[in-house]
Amino acid sequence: MPRVKRGTKRSDRRKKILKRASGYFLTKSKLYQAAQEAVERGLKFAYMGRRLKKREYRSLWIVRIAAACKLNGTSYSQFINGLKKAGIELDRKVLADIAVKDAAGFSKLVELAKAAKAKADKAKVDEAKADKAKAA
Repeated sequence: MPRVKRGTKRSDRRKKILKRASGYFLTKSKLYQAAQEAVERGLKFAYMGRRLKKREYRSLWIVRIAAACKLNGTSYSQFINGLKKAGIELDRKVLADIAVKDAAGFSKLVELAKAAKAKADKAKVDEAKADKAKAA
């Protein structure tokens, strides 16, 4: 069986891990095994952090929209429901940006949402009356 020398492959792999670990404290930046564990742990936290960032931004946008809705005399849930019924498909990121930078534009959106919600509620009441009359 031929002799296998792993010089370059092995050293390249180790060099890559140690390069990623540069700046870590004590042996975590110098010894391979400690560096490998630290790098894997760091990558795990980085992955989780990217997921958490999305959640945190969404909750921030919701808070901003809710605050602007309160200023315009409605609640967040009624506003979102009204937008859906009006057929306005703006995501929360854009709505939050409008709420912060363009108060007048956001007020118009709130009015559209209120009108669409009132129209949908009226239709629901009319439908209920028709069903009641049909049953009687």
